[in-house]
Amino acid sequence: MADALKLGLAGLGTVGSGVLRLLQARGSSLADRAGRPIEVIAVSARDRRKPRGLDISHLRFVDDPVALARDPAINIFVELIGGEGGVAKESVEAALRAGKHVVTANKALLAHHGPSLAALAEKHGVALSFEAAVAGGIPVVKVMRESLQSNDINRVYGILNGTCNYILTLMQREGTTFADALKEAQRAGYAEADPSFDIGGFDTAHKLALLTTLAFGTRTSFESIYIEGIEGITPADIEAADDLGYRIKLLGVALRTDSGIEQRVHPTMVPKHRSIAEVDGVSNCVAIDGDFVGEVMLIGPGAGAGPTASSVVSDLIDIARGHILPPLVTRAKDLKPYRKAEMRAHAGGYYIRLSVYDRTGAFAAIASRMAKQGISIESIVQRRKRAELPGFKRQDAGTPAAVVMITHQTTEAAIRKALAAIERDGHVDSKPQMIRIEQL
Repeated sequence: MADALKLGLAGLGTVGSGVLRLLQARGSSLADRAGRPIEVIAVSARDRRKPRGLDISHLRFVDDPVALARDPAINIFVELIGGEGGVAKESVEAALRAGKHVVTANKALLAHHGPSLAALAEKHGVALSFEAAVAGGIPVVKVMRESLQSNDINRVYGILNGTCNYILTLMQREGTTFADALKEAQRAGYAEADPSFDIGGFDTAHKLALLTTLAFGTRTSFESIYIEGIEGITPADIEAADDLGYRIKLLGVALRTDSGIEQRVHPTMVPKHRSIAEVDGVSNCVAIDGDFVGEVMLIGPGAGAGPTASSVVSDLIDIARGHILPPLVTRAKDLKPYRKAEMRAHAGGYYIRLSVYDRTGAFAAIASRMAKQGISIESIVQRRKRAELPGFKRQDAGTPAAVVMITHQTTEAAIRKALAAIERDGHVDSKPQMIRIEQL
């Protein structure tokens, strides 16, 4: 058997501790599969005394992750610190320049600096592997980097954040408000004390930026992603979606179009009969459309110590076997500049919910605003009195009616102009709600 692969591991949080547990539990069998032992010989963390529920006394502790990254005793640097810059970026760059392979779960780092780090890895002939950075335990990076290379990919989309999916699932099953569902997610350990990164859509966007580059061979462009979170979703929206045959999911979507690449993250109504509508709880789902293979859908655990550690260790095994590929599929020097797609009509149409005052001329004015923007309405439904829905209060002018409209294909610019005009007219008592419908 070949000499041991020696690891320096920076970051001993949930994922880092999970990696150590997995390597300790599966040491001999992993060595058989990899063809050589895989050993952690040194670690780095902010607090060496923090209780972690595992024995690290036999490991050398290095206070500075950058020093660990340059350590001549290691072959691979495992970065599990997190963050798009700072010590995470410095340590990864140091490891690559020192000729060390790098394995990371850091989607923010790669979304912002992926091409430059890939170029550095290729220059020094080492691996930069990141299976754990997208969708936890789902092997989507390997599938895109290897299994689907005979295909031109036209679209990649999916549920990429377990926190948001858990909250929306809870709202659907129990009829609870967003605020209450978030509190339950925090109690269950699925949401951070400050959940804004997840619920605001930014975590999904970081992962989508990576998937876009893998799919289309363009440079990452996080700043080009339209991002909208789930904070505005109400029980009324969940109920209306159910009645109309949809489920609401936070999706990340990337499309190749004739005019460029379209990237967006937002709440989406998806038909109940589609498999992705049934992906509940903290699970993730990634769908990839290839020109020859058709749609490939991967579903599984999107986060957590075990699933994420599984992906980290799968990268380690690949490197131990000498299986090293260009990090971003296309070599860094050959990545195409990112070209943002021109605005186009959204084929699935839109769901719009308005809380309309019961007064003469209100509906006529709303219809006029829609017509002025060339928006065609497929259906319009007046739902239960607003006072009957959770969280709604009665106004002095009477109880507004909850009105739901489904549009035909139109542009988002047209929808937003119409809704802004409707709000200015004063016929609604709250900000209109708009959610895209995807037929998938």
